[in-house]
Amino acid sequence: MQANLFDLHSHILPGVDDGASDGAASLAMARAFVAQGVSTVACTPHILPGVYHNTGPEIRQAVAALQAALEEAGIPLRLVTGADNHTVPDFVAGLRSGRLLTIAESRYVLVEPPHQLAPTRLDELFFAILLAGYVPILTHPERLGWIEGKYELIEQLASRGVWIQLTSGSLAGRFGRRPRYWAERMLSEGLVHILASDAHNVGPRPPDLADGFAAAEKLVGSQEALRLVVTRPQAIVANEAPRNLEAPRGRKLGLDAHETRGRSEIDRTPHADAGGGLARRLQRLFGPRGGLQRQ
Repeated sequence: MQANLFDLHSHILPGVDDGASDGAASLAMARAFVAQGVSTVACTPHILPGVYHNTGPEIRQAVAALQAALEEAGIPLRLVTGADNHTVPDFVAGLRSGRLLTIAESRYVLVEPPHQLAPTRLDELFFAILLAGYVPILTHPERLGWIEGKYELIEQLASRGVWIQLTSGSLAGRFGRRPRYWAERMLSEGLVHILASDAHNVGPRPPDLADGFAAAEKLVGSQEALRLVVTRPQAIVANEAPRNLEAPRGRKLGLDAHETRGRSEIDRTPHADAGGGLARRLQRLFGPRGGLQRQ
């Protein structure tokens, strides 16, 4: 496994959420990332009202401080900003104000729905994010407690421009058989854009992106596995447009997801005016109220 992997979901910042408890824990995680062949990590602490009151400016300051500590310790790991943004009604307003954060100040943004209960109108929230010019990345759907009854929704979101991020440990079996089943299914069906560790510590939730890569390689081959951990994540950090990247490829037939489920309708830079033509196309896709049309 070559070095230079990109891990765009981590809780490495010290003392801000349920991730690294202090600076020493952050440094231990950083060394573990490097040992896995990771060169770039997105620091994505939870932003969850009522639980984790992190904000964009605070996260940026914490990332700069940790980067300085890594350099002082001689740990060759590049950090970029981001957040594990939990779903809230004013999500787009939060992005525009800077309270919520995209990854590396790009158009790509992590979106985490509730784990145990599917929120109503989740499709409309993703519609609003897309319409605002961002590319939402649905975090670890394979671990959601409601995936069995809403798998069609996840498929529809992926077909309409929402990116999907799997947790590497799910593919490696770290979370048990159920998340592994859904992770393997989504990957084999060409729904998945990136893998990330969602690392919280060096114990039960460690940096393990290389393990996820090895598991993905067995399912979809080395080229697509590298797209999951290098090509697409690197493009996210560089803020490249989705249309410039290869769509996910599943195990069956080797067809990409855009060929099998329709090409993404969204390819805009952040804060850009969506325009009447784009709005009309999205209304045709999502229906008159912004909800995904059911078949």
